[in-house]
Amino acid sequence: MKPAVVLLSGGLDSTTCLALAKQQGFAPVCLAIAYGQRHAVELERARAVATAMGVTDFRIVSLSLREIGGSALTADIDVPKDREEKAMASEIPPTYVPARNTVFLALALGLAEVIGATDIFIGVNAVDYSGYPDCRPEFIRAFEALAQLATRAGVQGAHFTIHAPLSGMNKAEIIRAGVAAGVDYALTHSCYDPVGELACGRCDSCQLRRKGFAEAGVNDPTRYVR
Repeated sequence: MKPAVVLLSGGLDSTTCLALAKQQGFAPVCLAIAYGQRHAVELERARAVATAMGVTDFRIVSLSLREIGGSALTADIDVPKDREEKAMASEIPPTYVPARNTVFLALALGLAEVIGATDIFIGVNAVDYSGYPDCRPEFIRAFEALAQLATRAGVQGAHFTIHAPLSGMNKAEIIRAGVAAGVDYALTHSCYDPVGELACGRCDSCQLRRKGFAEAGVNDPTRYVR
């Protein structure tokens, strides 16, 4: 089986991405990032997901983006709650973490080069109102081009592929694909502002997740505060 680095946060999207990587025949090495996020409970879920899905190589890299701040996930900025979809789609939200996916993919690229992999999976989604510029297909293709120039392997002829299989899917489609691949969504965590291990049910991520399960016709196993 061909090795691939899979960025795994423990959320719905990255867990589905891991399942699809396995479904495509890759041997995943999972990389989770502890970056000082408000919802650090996701790291516990990432490890649980990796274990449940038979991943034998799970790694956590620790760094702090709190020294940069600028996001509701890494600074004392309120997480938006109870917003309508129109509001979610109208602007880049304060939960955007500056340069996060650039940093994450750079770390994944380094790990890929070390283990001899040329495939990297990331569960970015450009459809369901995230508004994040570093979830767009243009960004993924640009980073793929960078990988060829910035690595010894690339200079020596290796071709890196950044897989973003969820990019054009909405949440309902992602959930259906995950269910078909055997994902246990009860293990995952998506909330930006949890109370312990309970999801708030009110942030953008919770609302999109709940809507996705409803539209997919799949029971939502999330434990909400209310």
